[in-house]
Amino acid sequence: MGTATCLLPLMPCLATSDRYTLDLPPGHRFPIAKYDLIREQLLWQGIAPPEDFYDPGLCAEEDVLRVHTADYWHRVRDLRLSPAEVRRLGLPQTPRLVQRSLCSSAGTLQSARHALRDGVGLNLAGGTHHAFADRGEGFCVLNDIAIAAAYLLHHGLARQVLVVDLDVHQGDGTASIFRHEPRVFTFSMHAGANYPLRKEQSDLDVALPLGLTDTAYLALLHDTLPPLLARVQPDFVFYQAGVDVLATDKLGKLALTPAGCRRRDEFVLGLCHQRQLPVAVSMGGGYSERLADIVDAHCATFAVAYALWGHAPCRPLPAPADTSSYAATRL
Repeated sequence: MGTATCLLPLMPCLATSDRYTLDLPPGHRFPIAKYDLIREQLLWQGIAPPEDFYDPGLCAEEDVLRVHTADYWHRVRDLRLSPAEVRRLGLPQTPRLVQRSLCSSAGTLQSARHALRDGVGLNLAGGTHHAFADRGEGFCVLNDIAIAAAYLLHHGLARQVLVVDLDVHQGDGTASIFRHEPRVFTFSMHAGANYPLRKEQSDLDVALPLGLTDTAYLALLHDTLPPLLARVQPDFVFYQAGVDVLATDKLGKLALTPAGCRRRDEFVLGLCHQRQLPVAVSMGGGYSERLADIVDAHCATFAVAYALWGHAPCRPLPAPADTSSYAATRL
């Protein structure tokens, strides 16, 4: 079904960077510490060896501008967002935020390139699906999945992309960006009566009742995704694996257990593996009271990928034809 040019043995590679973190005020509800802790836990548990981690660098401006308007990107870059825009973001406007956004987007873009070669690519950040072409919202500045999908299409590396967004919040920014792009099919399965209050129209939306538990959630996913793959016939998948579906999540309003969340990942990634569909995985949200619950759930996603694709030393990708990065010289 897929057209991946995978070389054996297949292996996950994990994009991560010190630039994924920010200095946030005490008590801020965004759990920024999870990015470092996930990397540490994957190493400590023996799920991933040190050689599988790499820094993806910074996304090139030309890649950003395939998705975001020049006006919006330049105001982000130059720290000229209005106070109202900064409030909608929920993150402080700093040079570090610009670097973080570019690096996280590069992580998903490079994960897509790894997936084309190796079957799977993993970003220990990303999933910033509330970023629209002309604005950012909900902790999302740049839309990493949209940037990576546009990159694949622009370079002729994919014919038909499927975005599987299982964050508890609708992928409204991604849906809006690709509303008129038939080569990208957006699928969002999310809590219906939850943020964002004003929903966009994905190519397929499954709005879930609040309090949904493992059995009903997984049954819906099992009934939806295989027919969707048959219908869309993608040759590339982006998987937004938010863990804010957990019952412990402060912002989620669903009631999945950690075991149910892992079974979700096993099903989605298992289908991609079985059908030889290259898949790029980004983390998405997670806002449980205990940071350990967030970290454990995200680590389980990556553990599932390792169980499916196995491990071999992670080889570097060849450099793209144009490695220039606006951000690398400016920031």
